[in-house]
Amino acid sequence: MSGARVAGNGATKAYADRKGIWGWMLFDWAQQPFHTLIITFVFAPYFAAYVAPDAVTGQAMWGYAIGIGGFFIAILAPFLGAYADATGPRKPWIFGLTVLGFLGCFALWNATPNASSLGPIMIAVAVALIGVEFAAVFNNAMMPTLVPRSELGKLSGSAWGLGYLGGLVSLIIVLGLLAAQPGSGKTLLGLDPLFGFSAAGHEGDRAAGPLTALWMAVFMIPLFLFTPDTPRVAARKGAVRETLVELGQTLRSLPRQTSFFSFLMSSMIYRDSLNALYAFGGIYAAGVLKWSIIDIGIFGIIGNIAGALGAWFGGRMDARFGPKPVIVICIVVLSFACLAIISTTPTEAFFVTVGSADAPSGLPSIVFYIAGAMIGAAGGSLQAASRTLLVDQVHPNDVGKAFGLYALSGRATAFIGPLAIAWATAISDSQRVGVTPIIVLFVVAALLLPYVRGTPAHESA
Repeated sequence: MSGARVAGNGATKAYADRKGIWGWMLFDWAQQPFHTLIITFVFAPYFAAYVAPDAVTGQAMWGYAIGIGGFFIAILAPFLGAYADATGPRKPWIFGLTVLGFLGCFALWNATPNASSLGPIMIAVAVALIGVEFAAVFNNAMMPTLVPRSELGKLSGSAWGLGYLGGLVSLIIVLGLLAAQPGSGKTLLGLDPLFGFSAAGHEGDRAAGPLTALWMAVFMIPLFLFTPDTPRVAARKGAVRETLVELGQTLRSLPRQTSFFSFLMSSMIYRDSLNALYAFGGIYAAGVLKWSIIDIGIFGIIGNIAGALGAWFGGRMDARFGPKPVIVICIVVLSFACLAIISTTPTEAFFVTVGSADAPSGLPSIVFYIAGAMIGAAGGSLQAASRTLLVDQVHPNDVGKAFGLYALSGRATAFIGPLAIAWATAISDSQRVGVTPIIVLFVVAALLLPYVRGTPAHESA
């Protein structure tokens, strides 16, 4: 499961072989349907449009569910990452947390239209989010042990691109084979839904939950079979206490580590903005543009194709120019895409009136589709390059702890962002006003990037 390559200091170091690398990359393929089907394009807009009493309440309740899950991730991720560094193997953690995500996703089948209680559904969403996000912390921490530093950008970009393809395939399955349009009772491909799924009961939309769970269970298998894990460290008394003490020291010293601290703060803000776009883009389209689940699904297909291409291309640009310039360009593109979305209504594009309620124009939908492609391409590149830039900020022995802090930074405002959108939506009674804080977050994130080092920590020491 490993091959020997020459490390940067001339010594020979064992890295993963091709099967091990593909096993690790398939983790992104296995997890992406959760983000594509549940968080963005199928279940979230279905929840807002058909499960909740109305679209505004649905957007607010979804924000609370994502926010609560993110709160628990923010609290626990740094400790778990540091503890994994102290004990060694990542796979046992990935297995247990994937089981948690599996159970949360599978429970979403029970989200029937006009549900009498939203509480159990929101809990299932939060549990699934916790399992999926925590598993990613430990999978990301394996990355520097698989290939030399010079190949990290390509590895991260290729894995993220593969993930987008997984999301695309799963979305085509749901839209083309499972989810029926309420009017025709047919799927996007003009077929009767498989398994006799009812259009009235939105069973095809609800099936996104169990499909995501099974998808994760199947495609995680190569990781466990072929990808080498970090060796186990001998158990010692007081390991938990030592981990907490060391984590506390790390947190106290962070402000003195200017580059690492600035990166965590910047990535915290721009990833929160991006996740907000993912979480509320479909809900916005359903509530403001009055798109159907099928329309939003087509939007998702375009976004996932662009995401796969963007992540692959961004990985190559990362390898050539470094991750930091890639991140800067992606933030600019995402800011423009967000502005385009907020400026779009059924009768407006870039705040300019086009058409009317009686004579609608197709331009708003075209603008929204283009914005979705931009978000997919830039979002894939941004997240792939972020993993590489994080590795450059710390010593290789601290990478698990670093990804735990990365998860903390990504969730420290990730529960604030959705809650702020939920609050702004509820106060203004407008979905359009409710998502406006996203642009401000992107601008603030960009202002922090000049303080981030663009070379590996051990090379600049």
